[in-house]
Amino acid sequence: MDKLYPLYLNLSRCGELIFRIEQALTILKECTLCGWQCRVDRTRGEKGQCFSGTLARVSSFFSHHGEEKPISGWRGSGTIFFSRCNLHCVYCQNYDISQMDSGKEVGSSELAEMMLTLQELGCHNINLVSPTHVVPQILSALPIAIDEGLRLPLVYNTGGYDSLQTLRLLDGIVDIYMPDMKYADESIAQLYSKIPHYPQTNRAAVKEMHKQVGDLVQDEHGIALHGLLVRHLVLPSGIAGSEQIIKFLAEEISTQTYLNLMDQYRPEYHACDYPLINRSITQAEYHKALSNAIENGLTRLDTS
Repeated sequence: MDKLYPLYLNLSRCGELIFRIEQALTILKECTLCGWQCRVDRTRGEKGQCFSGTLARVSSFFSHHGEEKPISGWRGSGTIFFSRCNLHCVYCQNYDISQMDSGKEVGSSELAEMMLTLQELGCHNINLVSPTHVVPQILSALPIAIDEGLRLPLVYNTGGYDSLQTLRLLDGIVDIYMPDMKYADESIAQLYSKIPHYPQTNRAAVKEMHKQVGDLVQDEHGIALHGLLVRHLVLPSGIAGSEQIIKFLAEEISTQTYLNLMDQYRPEYHACDYPLINRSITQAEYHKALSNAIENGLTRLDTS
């Protein structure tokens, strides 16, 4: 059987997709979708760290032209912003979406309709932003969208705090993984994002993502088809541990990793309560991280 793209078409035509959906929905009864491993029964109204139940809550969906060039291209990325988040970053620039109940709850049919609308708008992909805590709901919408003609690659745009169990359910479904790698130090992750065991959870997740899809592959126009694209936000005072994260990518993932080294940090939300991050980064801090990436042999750097 020839391999089809987007990847989920292969699982759809052999029935595996339905099996994955059943597995994912079962997880909601003792939720272990992310690194928190809350084990709450979301089907009975119990709420874990993401404060989410059985329905996905969507803040907005639109054609996004502000993502990385391989993702946005010239027609935009079909972005669906899911409300709530499994991270609690004190400097979150989208805190109204990630930490509050913006948007509305949607069922599978409505979520599928959003995907189809974005395809009709001509978007290059379906970009699922903060999807970890609603993976079962996303998967449940997929067969409906596929039956109505969805043929765009899926982008899994995550904070990188995903359980291996969840990612293995997505093997052969997600075309493009776009995780953050936020911190190299556990105590820093706990302080600024209120999450335990972030570095080890994050590194294991990125390894699994790369194992599934490999390095980023682009078409003749530079549009991403499948593969891994990593984001790293350089933080003030070197607290993100950029050097260690870059070294990990170069030595344990691939020197061909597509890395967006981001310089747009600005103090938002509760950042004013944390002196080390209550300022923008300096040019020197950013160039230090960029030089380190070059020295470690990373050649696919996005610095836009």
